[in-house]
Amino acid sequence: MAERVAELARIRQEAQAGAPAATEAQHAKGKLTARERIALLLDEGSFKEVEQLRRHRATGFGLEAKKPYTDGVITGWGTVEGRTVFVYAHDFRIFGGALGEAHATKIHKIMDMAIAAGAPLVSLNDGAGARIQEGVSALAGYGGIFQRNTKASGVIPQISVMLGPCAGGAAYSPALTDFVFMVRDTSQMFITGPDVVRAVTGEEITQNGLGGADVHAETSGVAHFAYDDEETCICEVRYLITMLPSNNRENPPSTPCQDPVDRGCERLLDLVPVDGNRPYDMREVIAEIVDDGEHMEVHERWATNVITTLARLGGHVVGIVASQPRSLAGVLDIHASEKAARFVRLCDAFSIPLVTLVDVPGFLPGVDQEHGGIIRHGAKLLYAYCDATVPRVSVVLRKAYGGAYIVMDSQSIGADLTYAWPTNEIAVMGAEGAANVVFRRQISEAEDPEATRQQLVKEYKAELMHPYHAAERGLVDDVIDPADSRAVLVAALGMLRRKHAATPARKHGNPPM
Repeated sequence: MAERVAELARIRQEAQAGAPAATEAQHAKGKLTARERIALLLDEGSFKEVEQLRRHRATGFGLEAKKPYTDGVITGWGTVEGRTVFVYAHDFRIFGGALGEAHATKIHKIMDMAIAAGAPLVSLNDGAGARIQEGVSALAGYGGIFQRNTKASGVIPQISVMLGPCAGGAAYSPALTDFVFMVRDTSQMFITGPDVVRAVTGEEITQNGLGGADVHAETSGVAHFAYDDEETCICEVRYLITMLPSNNRENPPSTPCQDPVDRGCERLLDLVPVDGNRPYDMREVIAEIVDDGEHMEVHERWATNVITTLARLGGHVVGIVASQPRSLAGVLDIHASEKAARFVRLCDAFSIPLVTLVDVPGFLPGVDQEHGGIIRHGAKLLYAYCDATVPRVSVVLRKAYGGAYIVMDSQSIGADLTYAWPTNEIAVMGAEGAANVVFRRQISEAEDPEATRQQLVKEYKAELMHPYHAAERGLVDDVIDPADSRAVLVAALGMLRRKHAATPARKHGNPPM
């Protein structure tokens, strides 16, 4: 028995150590090994590996002579802040992390275990795509991953961490998950690489220029987060996990709140200008309201005219959707609508209450927007809010005009509570535009058209755009002092914590595409 145990220890050491030259090559690229990444992600000593001794059974092209343990992917589970998390990590040192049949089967198994156990799944991606020597078997392995990504969607949180190349069909698995993290310079994602692009279109571009972290964080919206190094990236993944429930049957974890729930926010009185044409940074408003000023912004650099962020209020996790007047005056456009819609659906899937901070002048006009489908894209956000059953509270800070007001979780589409600051202007459109339409004939026939127009604008504002117009008609539950915003939101969400909303029996809805 002692000899057998010693042999087992030797085999385990071989499986865990890997080839020294391959490890050195990985470090020379500024990248950690798969096991080093897992050690950063999980609580110390908590990792339990599954199928460490798995080997492939493929033959041909020299594969039968090279059968390393793990087959290039490390799978298992551990804990993050004491909560169970499943993980798989491509080991670039073995077959370049390429996926073969055995490799895929290991991933399938750990995904099935995560779904069955009701625990988050984190993939640490650093692979060269399908293992070409195994042919169609490798492609079928990807199909099994995609099917499980879809099955797990809205059931357990799925987080993809891109730490190396991800090309071709392999890129679809991260796109199916809830969050995508990327590291600058070392991670790339694309369907067709620079060589194919050059051959087909003649365009010259680098891998990072085509699918690097900054491209996907700013331009395509594929990446939710981008960081300079692996250590920071994985640390932020740990933080995100602490904001999410383990599955869709649990509530997000709460923490003791040291920030007084009734703390006044007097700084808001000076932070937000009364003049609706003057910009300000909505992030500062959010930081003033939430616990300890901390929040984790999702898609921070894409579609910057709307903010989507996770924070805590009174120790409980909330999702915040907010207009950003510093970017395009906070209008809604195609990308902002998509960004906010997916965030709303994410929060609703995982029982995260929604707070919407509204200062929106409307949808962005233009031929590009109309031809690009702003109607159907804007409808995605409308559908997401109407479909959401979590507690929903909205606050109108200043402007709330036209269809964009309705879409940004107005009371008419199901917000549980709607508040407004005394600076709110809720209307079909701005007073200038409204007066030009309503009083067109009077203005054109007046002796002094401009003076008449100004007078009629003033009358329109006084009649239909004063801050209490919506409250008088029951479209706003209360007009509040901005300094009381934190206390009002904490109290409202506390009351709604046990909200239960019955929904019609159906297989699923058919949201706009």
